[in-house]
Amino acid sequence: MFGVGGWGFGNRQSGIGDWDRRRLILKRVLANLLPPSRRPVTWLAALPLAVFLVAFLGGSLWLDATNRVVFTTPWAFALTLAAPWVWWLHVAGYSGLRGARALVALGVRFVVLGVFIMVLADPRAVRTSNVLSVLYALDVSDSMGDKASKGAMEFILRTAGEKPEKDEAGLLVFGRQAVVELPPRVTFPFEAINSRVARDGTNIEKALALAAAMLPDTKQGRVVLVTDGAATEGNLARVLDDLAARQVPVDVLPVEYDHAREVWLEKLEVPRTVKLGETYEAAVILSSLAPGSGTLVLNENGQKIAEQKVSFEAGKNRYVLKLTLREPGLYEYVATIEVPPGEDGWQKNNLAVNHIYLKGKGKVLLVSDPDEGQRDVAPLAAALRRGQREVELVSGLEFPRDVLALLPYDCIGFVNVPADAFDAMQLHALHDAVYHQGTGFLMVGGKNSFGPGGYHRTPVEQALPVAMEPSQKKVLPKGALVIILHTCEFPEGNTWAKRITKEAIRVLSAKDDVGVLLFDTGARWLFPLTPAGEYEKLVLLINRAEPGDMPTFAGTMQMSLTALTASDASQKHMIIISDGDPSPPPPPVLRGLQANQISVSTIAIYPHEGIGGTDVLRMIATATGGRFYHPQDPRLLPSIFIKEAKTLKRSMIDNKTFVPQVDFPSPILKGLGAFPPLHGLVLTSLKPRANLALRVPSEEDVDPVLAVWRYGVGKAAAFTSDLTTNWGADWVKSPLYEPFVNQLITDIVRATEEGRLRLQTYAEGSTGVIVVEDYHPEASFLEVAAQVSGPHDKSVSAPLRQVGPRRYQGEFPVWGNGHYHIMVSGVGTGRNERALGRFVVPYSPEYLRFRSNPIALEQIARRTGGRMLAGAEPGKELFVKQRKPRASSESVVDWFLLALACLIPLDVAVRRVQLDWLVIGGWLGLGRRKRASGATLGALLRRKEAIRLPAGRRERPLPAAPPAEPRPVVARPAAPPTPAPKPAAEPSKDAGPPPASTTGRLLAAKKKWKKE
Repeated sequence: MFGVGGWGFGNRQSGIGDWDRRRLILKRVLANLLPPSRRPVTWLAALPLAVFLVAFLGGSLWLDATNRVVFTTPWAFALTLAAPWVWWLHVAGYSGLRGARALVALGVRFVVLGVFIMVLADPRAVRTSNVLSVLYALDVSDSMGDKASKGAMEFILRTAGEKPEKDEAGLLVFGRQAVVELPPRVTFPFEAINSRVARDGTNIEKALALAAAMLPDTKQGRVVLVTDGAATEGNLARVLDDLAARQVPVDVLPVEYDHAREVWLEKLEVPRTVKLGETYEAAVILSSLAPGSGTLVLNENGQKIAEQKVSFEAGKNRYVLKLTLREPGLYEYVATIEVPPGEDGWQKNNLAVNHIYLKGKGKVLLVSDPDEGQRDVAPLAAALRRGQREVELVSGLEFPRDVLALLPYDCIGFVNVPADAFDAMQLHALHDAVYHQGTGFLMVGGKNSFGPGGYHRTPVEQALPVAMEPSQKKVLPKGALVIILHTCEFPEGNTWAKRITKEAIRVLSAKDDVGVLLFDTGARWLFPLTPAGEYEKLVLLINRAEPGDMPTFAGTMQMSLTALTASDASQKHMIIISDGDPSPPPPPVLRGLQANQISVSTIAIYPHEGIGGTDVLRMIATATGGRFYHPQDPRLLPSIFIKEAKTLKRSMIDNKTFVPQVDFPSPILKGLGAFPPLHGLVLTSLKPRANLALRVPSEEDVDPVLAVWRYGVGKAAAFTSDLTTNWGADWVKSPLYEPFVNQLITDIVRATEEGRLRLQTYAEGSTGVIVVEDYHPEASFLEVAAQVSGPHDKSVSAPLRQVGPRRYQGEFPVWGNGHYHIMVSGVGTGRNERALGRFVVPYSPEYLRFRSNPIALEQIARRTGGRMLAGAEPGKELFVKQRKPRASSESVVDWFLLALACLIPLDVAVRRVQLDWLVIGGWLGLGRRKRASGATLGALLRRKEAIRLPAGRRERPLPAAPPAEPRPVVARPAAPPTPAPKPAAEPSKDAGPPPASTTGRLLAAKKKWKKE
């Protein structure tokens, strides 16, 4: 018990000791934070604190109350509680300052604290504006009609001309897209609508979103919407909420119309399953607003096969036409209705399109260069035909543009054919055929294939197992290309300039240099010679280019010559596109181009003086060894620029003889022995995941000869040498040639496995419908989804839900007229099947709008707080006089940060730097008369000398110091007796006379004292 009690008593004693220590620590902390005063503090000393608090807090409240400045984080003003602490440290004597200097130091410290609080409060300066900024949004879609568009434009010009002087007006036009014609400004310099928008659709959402973005936040904004309200795309709910939140009302000028007579074809129905040689029926669904008559025509693959006179009633009418399929393939049917003039409104909705695909024996389609004929494809076609393959030969110009037209072909081969032999639609069709339809694809090398053929950054490169750029280890001579643009004087010339410039850069190697010159206020570089590998950055500059009218070629060609001469490129080329009216370059420029082997190709587009206007361009091309072009259609420009840019790609061709080496075993090489030599190839680089079958023998780098990979549901192969009598002459003569090409095609050809999914697709108004039926012998649930690709390179995913036994259905919104391709996948219970389909929207839903939509327009005005501008004089009070000024704020915290950066050094200077005004006055030429040192400094010096010099060594008595302030007498303990001073040392014989100045005497005494 005693032991336990002892422990308890000890713990209590320990607890008391800990508490005392904590209390002492707390007292010490409080004493450091609020130390006792070193001098008396009166109430008068609190006057600076009161002045600061009243001025700072009162000023801040006044700024906020008068809405001149708003504070984002007002809690920062709680730091004002630190002001009394700052004041106490100062007045209690801890600053060490007195008098006016102390008051200034305290004031500066208060200002630093106030500015710091303002920085944390994030002040924003408020501005108010009474200016009204009105942006007209004009609907120019086809549904408006010319008459309505003209009346709407008259309304805009009249109301904009009547606006108050300081108000602003702007204009944007919209159809399927929206474009700003004139940004809001005080003047309204309208001449004509120059912006180009697709008129086959109406997207009010895009128009209002763009209008909201263009209206300045610092001014009152208002949108005037001029439209019929018949939107075909977009969702208004989100943009209306945004406008309402920003307090931007939308005034609506409704354009009303109601067509009394209109005829259109809704659908062309064809059988889903057919057999060769049998007769079938096609059903045409015709709708009309009124009774009438006309001629119904049916075309099959562009050829008229039926024509029938019909009479129709108001509403839906159905007509049947006979069909006969003669051979396997794709049959596209187009039905049209022709009615007498005045009996119909829109002509664009008088057609319906559908197709039938009759599967037959798979074919191989070989594509050749239109300029070279079938010379390159002949050996390959002959070997495949001997292998019992059905082969069809076409040139690049004849290649289909529709992916479904490629369904009859199980494999497609590009044989030494350049990219400029195709247009963008053809290359996209090939890509989609491989990826979505499983079509095999083979590219065979040659001087016009792969990189030298211009396939860099194209859909074809995406499908191939090799990249057009050689390996980074390959050091190839680079080229330099300069493009001179003079395109402002033909229709949409600058738009074409941007497109063809990007097409030319796209085919260049990443190490090639490219520069663009144009003329606006003068000849200038859009960008100087830059590596084409920076393609993405260059595209941004090209999109902002606006070439002007060029008076002479002298400036731009001289700048180009200077840049190309200084370039280290091995190949140098220049492309000029112009209408031919600039004056020719001086002879020294042409001689410089010839001396530096710089070729110049010229393109004359819409010359002013007919054929004579091309003389200057023709002369430049002839003098420099370039080519001259005079296209009649701007659509030929991209292929011309690609062809010219390809002149720098010849360095990718390696004309060496080698025997290909097997890299990885492949079914393509099964049973083949030693390979004969090849005499050249196109340099490429292998993509990841690609299988390399043949390569160039080398230990340093990998140069593919034959590579294969799976792309989507199809398979693609690249043979970088050729299979003709050029590089592959020994192969063509070899007995392994025929088995090699047949095994190659067999490996990549489309599989003929029959799926059990049947797909039906069609459009109903602005909605696409997908119906999938499962014909598998065993019933099972599948997860079915569809991927839809359509016009404008847009694609969407469409999930399907089960609507019945083995039946799945889904819908998606169509977004324009054109072909919609659908790939459906069904996964479940060990199955993974695909089905392909398509349908055509022959015309936009824009041409199914026969009356305006006033309900939608009233909703727009109501939800945004706008008005319906109707009546005898709509828009009379558009620029209202009684307005609520628009307030906007802008952060001014940067100004306070700058002030804080200046005040902190000032605070330090006021407290730590002592200014000698006598010295400063001397610098300024004031008070040059010498004066004795101040009493304080003199007293300190005398005291120092008295302490440091022994009593017996003082050379002269110092004057008495002024009497000190009386101090309280404090009793001190008696000091020990002072020892007798040592006898003074004899003065040194070498010592000179004593220094005369006080500082000198002090230094001398200090040295003696240390020595002694």
